[in-house]
Amino acid sequence: MSEKKAAAGLQGIVAGQSAISTVGVGGIGLNYRGYDINDLAYKCSFEEVTYLLLKGNLPTQQQLDELKTFIWQKRQIPCKLKQILETLPKESHPMDIMRTVASIVGILEPETKPGQEYEICIRLISLFGPALLYWYHYSNSGIKINENTGKDSIAENFLKLYHLKSEIDPLVIRTFDVSLILYAEHDFAASTFAARVTVSTLSDFYSGITTAIGTLRGPLHGGANEAAMQYLEPLKSISQADQFLNSRYQSKQLIMGFGHRVYKKEDPRSPIIKDFSLQLSKTTNGDPTLLAVSQHIEKRMIEEKKIYPNLDFYSASAYKQCGVPTPMFTAIFVISRMTGWGGHLIEQRSNNKLMRPVSEYTGPAKKQFVPIEMRNKANL
Repeated sequence: MSEKKAAAGLQGIVAGQSAISTVGVGGIGLNYRGYDINDLAYKCSFEEVTYLLLKGNLPTQQQLDELKTFIWQKRQIPCKLKQILETLPKESHPMDIMRTVASIVGILEPETKPGQEYEICIRLISLFGPALLYWYHYSNSGIKINENTGKDSIAENFLKLYHLKSEIDPLVIRTFDVSLILYAEHDFAASTFAARVTVSTLSDFYSGITTAIGTLRGPLHGGANEAAMQYLEPLKSISQADQFLNSRYQSKQLIMGFGHRVYKKEDPRSPIIKDFSLQLSKTTNGDPTLLAVSQHIEKRMIEEKKIYPNLDFYSASAYKQCGVPTPMFTAIFVISRMTGWGGHLIEQRSNNKLMRPVSEYTGPAKKQFVPIEMRNKANL
């Protein structure tokens, strides 16, 4: 038996060094490359944050304009990928579509030389939304969408393609854009760490991203916003919300969208997305009942359990009011977190060492081997 004791879930274990973000330092806070998340969310676009995470600095106007043009140029869906998307069943989960897109693009446009990471990141950030929505519209109605809406932002392009409209409410676009900023990076979260492990073996960039998508799919990570909306949507009154909470308390089930491994109290991203969700609830197409129920659940969870909402809780109501279907919530997370994943994979490669932790053995002591002819049910 090893003298070292395992940390469940690697909690508290320092697994490497990174210059990309600080998360929960002192139990609070979130910074991307030194910039406070509040400044980035309220004063920047997702494209600016993309440049920051991948390049290390906020862009000048010229650099931002060049990035927007590059994104526009990289939106085109390869014909072979379209053919594959047309064969995938409409019952597929959007996260499975995202994983497939990453794998297929890795085959069609493989990483063949050093220094391609930035281009691959922008390609996937630009392509994921249009590819997902090409599959969605084709599988549901047979429509083959034109994926390029001009030099629109990532947020505006996604919303126009989903709603098949040329004009989208500016508040909806801004809410979507802010959500992308908030989901963009979070240190060694499970998907990021998994991706870094993959590329630490000197595997290709696409394999790292595919690993990350698979990890993000789980409800304890990226899928939490979907899980939160699944229980929020049927609740049409405060009394129904109370019944739901009381039932969960009694059965000791998790309330998805609450609590965080890192933040001791409030997730600093939560009040930001809550602000935008509240703004949407006051518009013509908003859902004030959904917000009232959400706020009631938040109040009870804080008062009775001392557990605060994380980003996923109010992201659920924000996305719902943007008109996005619940199964797409985590897929949107992929588009956003590509920036953080990309920054981490570039960083991992810059000073690589194979990640190979050890385990604490809990199996039986050394056994005497018994030949097959001498074995019986008693010693099996």
